Amino acid sequence: MAFRVEHDLHKRRFGRNLGLGLVLGIFVALVFGLTIVKVSNNPPDLTPAQKATQTQTQTGGNG
Repeated sequence: MAFRVEHDLHKRRFGRNLGLGLVLGIFVALVFGLTIVKVSNNPPDLTPAQKATQTQTQTGGNG
C-alpha cells in the first residue's frame, strides 16, 4: 500500500502556512521582548502606605 503523491495545492499551502507561522512567531517574540524590557526598566509603583512611609522618612516627621 503506497502513499498517494501529494498534490501541488498542498505544497503551496504548506509554504504559506510555514511563512505565516514564522511571521506570527516573530510577532510573539517581539511582544514578549518589549514586555520584558518595559517591566525591567520601570519599577512598580508604590502603594499609598509605602508612599506615606517614604514621605515621612524624607521629611523626618513621625506623622
